[in-house]
Amino acid sequence: MDRTEFEKRYIAARRAAIALDFSHLNDSQREAVMTTQGPLLLLAGAGSGKTTVLMNRIVNLLKYGSGSDSDHVSDSATEADLLLLEEYLKKKSTERTEQSSITPLSNLNSQLSAQAAGLCVVDPVEPWRIIAITFTNKAAGEMKERLERMLGQGSEDIWASTFHSACARFLRRDIPRLGRDRAFAIYDTSDSASLMKRILRELDLEERNFPHKTVLTYISRSKDEMISADEFLSSAEKTGDVRRKIIGRAYVEYEKRMISSNSLDFDDLILLTVRLFMEHPDILEHYQKRFKYVLVDEYQDTNNLQYMLASALAGGHGNICVVGDDDQSIYKFRGATIENILSFEKQFKGARLIRLEQNYRSTGLILDAANDVIKNNYGRKGKNLWTDSGPGEIPELHVTSDERSEAQFIADAIIKSVTEGRNWSEHAILYRMNAQSNQFETAFKRAGIPYRVYGGTGFFDRAEIKDMLAYLCVIHNPYDDVRLLRVINNPPRGIGNTTVGRLADISAEQGLPVYEILRESQTHDSLKGSAGRLHQFADMIDNLRELAATARLDDLYDALLSRTGYIRMLEEKGSDEELARIENVKELKTNIISFMNESDGSLFDFLSETALYTDLDRDDHSADRVLMMTMHSAKGLEFDTVFIVGAEEGVFPGMRVIGEPGELEEERRLCYVAMTRAKRRLCFTSARQRMLFGRTAAASPSRFVREISSGNIEIFEAPNRFGGYGFEFTNRPAFESGPPRPDRTQREAIRFNPHNSEFRIPNSEFKKGDAVEHKAFGRGTITDVSPAGSDALIEVSFENEGVKRMLLNSASRYMKRL
Repeated sequence: MDRTEFEKRYIAARRAAIALDFSHLNDSQREAVMTTQGPLLLLAGAGSGKTTVLMNRIVNLLKYGSGSDSDHVSDSATEADLLLLEEYLKKKSTERTEQSSITPLSNLNSQLSAQAAGLCVVDPVEPWRIIAITFTNKAAGEMKERLERMLGQGSEDIWASTFHSACARFLRRDIPRLGRDRAFAIYDTSDSASLMKRILRELDLEERNFPHKTVLTYISRSKDEMISADEFLSSAEKTGDVRRKIIGRAYVEYEKRMISSNSLDFDDLILLTVRLFMEHPDILEHYQKRFKYVLVDEYQDTNNLQYMLASALAGGHGNICVVGDDDQSIYKFRGATIENILSFEKQFKGARLIRLEQNYRSTGLILDAANDVIKNNYGRKGKNLWTDSGPGEIPELHVTSDERSEAQFIADAIIKSVTEGRNWSEHAILYRMNAQSNQFETAFKRAGIPYRVYGGTGFFDRAEIKDMLAYLCVIHNPYDDVRLLRVINNPPRGIGNTTVGRLADISAEQGLPVYEILRESQTHDSLKGSAGRLHQFADMIDNLRELAATARLDDLYDALLSRTGYIRMLEEKGSDEELARIENVKELKTNIISFMNESDGSLFDFLSETALYTDLDRDDHSADRVLMMTMHSAKGLEFDTVFIVGAEEGVFPGMRVIGEPGELEEERRLCYVAMTRAKRRLCFTSARQRMLFGRTAAASPSRFVREISSGNIEIFEAPNRFGGYGFEFTNRPAFESGPPRPDRTQREAIRFNPHNSEFRIPNSEFKKGDAVEHKAFGRGTITDVSPAGSDALIEVSFENEGVKRMLLNSASRYMKRL
């Protein structure tokens, strides 16, 4: 045969033989693994096995070099070699008809397969010439572990690392070329924060006017744009922007301190590496020659400097492979730019695009619903997730009357699911803002459902909530020294730590409460200088105590916020973190109003019940818990059942993004991420009216839910005498009716029988010593019943689940007496 025909057949046989090694992958995955040359964008949908593709791509490079993607045939190749490859393929084809699986050529022990494998190698690559970059140490660690399992010895020579750790290695070698010492220290986020706080104090700038986090954000964004401190300050002085000039001076001082201490922050690691490559072409050329293949994971999350770094490294051989999903770009607030992935084919000429659309996580109807939502975004490259695992359960929207009904519905649904054999940890509640966890924590603690707030702090464990409850405790009982000392200078009132220490010392010496020492502070020499401020604080507490005797609890709380100036303090700081804290402080009012709606109880009763919430799960150390988290925190995770809560206009999407097309598209991507976390069941919840931050407002379902076609979602609505949202509803009831709430007489009986060992709620079937059976926890015995605000706390020792503490009104929904 002529040479052209020979090479054509040889290349086809070689590719087919290598493909057998990756027969466990689907067609798109295999194409991605075998595409080795030039720029490649892998548009990897949620749950499409992108990490598997990355790992197998590295395996292919190390075993066969560019054999699967090269049109080159060695001059030494003979027709005998071609016949051997074709004979091998014929043998495998015969075996394929006789068995369901193919033994890849790299695993065959026969002489034929060994010879065939040798003929498939083209331009083999050494492990140290591959660099794979990801974002987190955890992801980099998992990558190294998988490569070691797949490749064994030699895998450790592959550069599998984060952007920051890779840059640290570059700089340890060559930073002297920038005039810096290679023995530099690396500042983490807390180190940078401490330094900036000190600089701001020295510049006589108050945190409330120039929050250190805000200043550091300006600096980080400037570094990403390669704007130096001097350039930033010069630009601010030209424009006359006073605020930017002050930030510029802080930036200049920050850089001066970092250089003098020979330290780099996280942004510096990448910035100085890019500078090193730009200013010293010989260093860049060294690494371009070294790294023949560059792989970047989570490319949709890269910023400008990370793009510049990756493109610089790939400039030598041009073999850059990036993996990402434009539909999962949700970190704009961290500096990520979706343009990097959208413009990849323009930035890297001749780039190939492969879409990974087969999903291995979710059922068909969940994916159809997610596709319905995300297709409404214009700023995307486009793909359509699908699965061959069947349609599964149809996603649901449950419309509840209010936020408490929403939480109760989910508690009921989770307990029902657990009784069917699933673990608590197979259920996740995803919300847009942390304050939304409040109602679910309350409902779960009442019902004894174990839970964990993932990547955050439980509502009642947050510092600002502890502060507010401490104030209320002091109003109720001014002799509560612990709570009083917590809030005496919070917000700052000029009562410093020294004065607080003196107060505590005098209190201990005289055996009197701190509050009494406050009242007579002018009689103590060590307190005379602070006596005026101490009296002002005591007077404020006294005035609030007088108000508490006559005012409604919600009015008392409003007065507390106003007179203490707590929210004003947070507003003056102005950072995103402080805004979230303001939301939490306001959300506590929701608890107060909810308590008032179901109880005539006093401030004491409210504090008693709230203290219980912080204590109910103290004895539960089980790792099997329902997970609650923000949608941002859920990225990269998966669960059997996902509840997306608060699916309402103004909540999700939030009011601040409505009317802002770019922001709304990011919010829609966030919805897409949340939906694709679900494997088997996806459930949205929406309330007709919602109390959030102490204010009740009517609500309408999120536009994201409305974007799901009617065949891909089923809608359930709780009875509503005022009418519904205009959906077509099924007749299936959304809720099980629980036992009636105790009336006032029953609540009074609960409240005023605290010392009765046989205490029980009137007309209730439960009492101490009863044998019971719980839907989720099984059989047990009630070991204690005690009053708890407007309810009763029961302690049950279960045969298989240990001791659980629950509020009786909620527990009785799922428990019967034996």
